[in-house]
Amino acid sequence: MTPTALEENPAAGPKSLALFEEEQSYIAPGLQSIALFSRLAMDSGRGCRLRDVDGKEYLDFVAGIGVASLGYAHPDYVRAMTDQLSRTAVGSFTTPRRLSFVKNLATVTPKGLTRVQLYSSGAEAVEASLRLAKSRTKRFETISFWGGFHGKTGGVLGLLGDGFKNQLGPLLPGLYVSPYPDARRCPFGTDGPHDCGAHCLQFLRDKIKRETSGSLAAIILEPVQGTAGNVTPPPGFFAGVREIARDNGALFISDEMITGFGRTGEWFGCVHEGVVPDMMTVGKGMAGGFPVSGVITTTEIAQAKPWGNPSGSSSSYGGNPLASAAADVTLSVIQKERLVDNARKVGAALLARLEQAAKRCPVIGAVRGRGLMIGVDLVNPRTGAPLEAEACRALFDDCLRRGLITMSYNPSLRINPPLTITEQEALQGADTLEEALETLRRKRWP
Repeated sequence: MTPTALEENPAAGPKSLALFEEEQSYIAPGLQSIALFSRLAMDSGRGCRLRDVDGKEYLDFVAGIGVASLGYAHPDYVRAMTDQLSRTAVGSFTTPRRLSFVKNLATVTPKGLTRVQLYSSGAEAVEASLRLAKSRTKRFETISFWGGFHGKTGGVLGLLGDGFKNQLGPLLPGLYVSPYPDARRCPFGTDGPHDCGAHCLQFLRDKIKRETSGSLAAIILEPVQGTAGNVTPPPGFFAGVREIARDNGALFISDEMITGFGRTGEWFGCVHEGVVPDMMTVGKGMAGGFPVSGVITTTEIAQAKPWGNPSGSSSSYGGNPLASAAADVTLSVIQKERLVDNARKVGAALLARLEQAAKRCPVIGAVRGRGLMIGVDLVNPRTGAPLEAEACRALFDDCLRRGLITMSYNPSLRINPPLTITEQEALQGADTLEEALETLRRKRWP
């Protein structure tokens, strides 16, 4: 199927297409790929399903890229937001909802991480965490990893481990990126994940010694690399990075923007590794879709100046009454409905189902994941290379026609459904995906 054929046979209905095309006359380029490729206009959602303006219903395997943790129109969420909006929505004054949230949050975070400052976007929180690291250590250098993603603002652009920063230089000084032990393609050519992890740790030590100026403030790492394809690190790597940070007098930041609040089947991704970081950056699913993010750290670290001065770590929108209500009700629902356990249970069932599909379908190269954060590598069955962009787009459109929203326009397919998804819904989505993959295989590689 050619791009022209995709245009002539879109998955979106006529009402969606009309609204999408009209909006394109006004909105700037650069929207998320899923919105541009689907050309859908959504009308409503409930639970784990969305409905477009043409009346077609979709099972959502994306959740706004891990944002809609409670799904859509959860009754508790709707009530809390409606009530708060009728009262007040802006300002940094204390509110009952914010107090409730920060007190409750301290009961689920790793030991000692009881202080939180709230922001409105992921990149804003990551930048705030780096300012805090500089305030605490009085140093200025930061290291991240290949494949990592920490936002697209100027202060963190140099920490991205992929092509988002291409043609946007020069970048800020003092930012370094080190190899990550991705088992699919070890940067050192080793065969096993343990060897790759050991090589990457040693390279990190050498990099600090040979490339930095000896003023390392922080090392930032995702417990599971989301944008890279929901890639989990080999055993011991996460803890090894934590020790290297400590050995160099730097703070260790666990970027839990996607992995936090139950996504991986634990409250936070670092729990899987048995590691308590110095800081966590959080966002996405923490407020059920409302733009809220945060930096969570210890009391001692949070006092560091100038970050800890009045207005030193504040944000105009961070922690406002409406944002706090969203975060508070989301955390309460995750606890009440045991959604962390649900992510672990349903995620395990979905992962097992996809592993079965991989044995039957040669377009699936590998499957991996933790909880409801699953990665599927799509490959050309003849060559084993990542599936070509045109084939991915055809698969993406076919999934939409079958009523499944996926990120299958990329050969590193990421599955991040709402935490409220049932096992039946998850397995239904896996069946639909396998059917679409088999159709693609028959058409292209009979």
